[in-house]
Amino acid sequence: MNTTRQQVSPFKEFNVYIIFGITLSAVMGVSSIAPAFPSIARSLGVSSAQIGLLITFFTLPGIFFTPIFGILADRYSRKVILVPSLFLFGIAGTACAYADSFNQLLLFRVFQGIGSAALGVLNLTLIGDLYEGHKRAVVMGYNGSVLSIGTALYPAIGGALAIMGWYYPFFLSLLALPVGLVALFFLKQENTGNGMEMKLYFREIRSALMSKMVLGLFLGMFLTFIILYGGYITFFTILLDEKFGQSSFAIGVILSGSSLVTAITSAQLGKLALRFSEKNLITAAALLYSIIFFMVPVIDNIWYFILPISLFGVAQGMNIPSILNLLTGYAPSDFRAAFLSVNWMVMRVGQALGPYVLGLVYLHISLEGTFYVTALAGVLFLLVCIFLIRPGKAHADTIDDTPAEHDME
Repeated sequence: MNTTRQQVSPFKEFNVYIIFGITLSAVMGVSSIAPAFPSIARSLGVSSAQIGLLITFFTLPGIFFTPIFGILADRYSRKVILVPSLFLFGIAGTACAYADSFNQLLLFRVFQGIGSAALGVLNLTLIGDLYEGHKRAVVMGYNGSVLSIGTALYPAIGGALAIMGWYYPFFLSLLALPVGLVALFFLKQENTGNGMEMKLYFREIRSALMSKMVLGLFLGMFLTFIILYGGYITFFTILLDEKFGQSSFAIGVILSGSSLVTAITSAQLGKLALRFSEKNLITAAALLYSIIFFMVPVIDNIWYFILPISLFGVAQGMNIPSILNLLTGYAPSDFRAAFLSVNWMVMRVGQALGPYVLGLVYLHISLEGTFYVTALAGVLFLLVCIFLIRPGKAHADTIDDTPAEHDME
């Protein structure tokens, strides 16, 4: 990475806004339709325990396709994989609105999941390709903030659209198509293929992945997504519907609350990373997860959720961008997409297992039990932070002496 590029503010470059567009597309697949879950269940005649399959069938393709797409993006170029993925995501997502049955809807979700598989990897890979040191931490933080703004707005928009019909939120997927066109014609790449011998390529990846630190970060991300997609997005939504009788629009607004707090917190990652280590930020988030989900089942007034929802937003804002910044710092550019695709695959496993496992808890124990199990996942995450996440010398490029005040110039 040349010095000149490091001196230019990322916010003066069009690339960073394309990355933000990719991020907004990547998070659309679940957050925009989550408030419609109760409406979809009633309209298509499925149970509350089954509705989580809309997340599972969307995320499962990522477990298998993300590593393949990561390898291809390293081997050829980021754009070759990125643009078709955006188009498939948009077209398959729109097709969901025309599903005649729950099984058909699940089929379309699989295709949309294939399109989504590369998006969350390649936006981070592009950040790693284009930025280093403190500048990367700043861009990663703002990318997390953009992600959170998306997850804040999409539930509210999706909830409002669901009032007209359960299928309307799926039309939001069309927004991925113009992002794909802009990326096709205007995205500039630092990495256009490594040409590395495949045997050496896989040996280098395996060596990087075997780090105790990296394994700890992967496990932390896995638990984060069980907590997020199982305890929060799926069963907190069901709690608001079944116990408090909230409409799909109200549920969307409530879910948006934590995302707005996450956006504010993520935007401060550059400053936070100069004052606290990423490990401390991640550890604090794990502790908050545990406290929050032990609180949720005992709350009997809808207004009392303001505290746990706000704390959840803070935890997300500290945790996910910090883990991603650490992982991006550990990933050499020649196999960065494949390296980060393993992380995305881990996220997808957590995203798919969270609703499924907690669905079993809901079915055989109780709705309250899902939140206690989620809290225990937070405790396990805290132990991972204490014993496995220990940044070493390989992370030396994550923070440099680039002055923070120039980042937004």
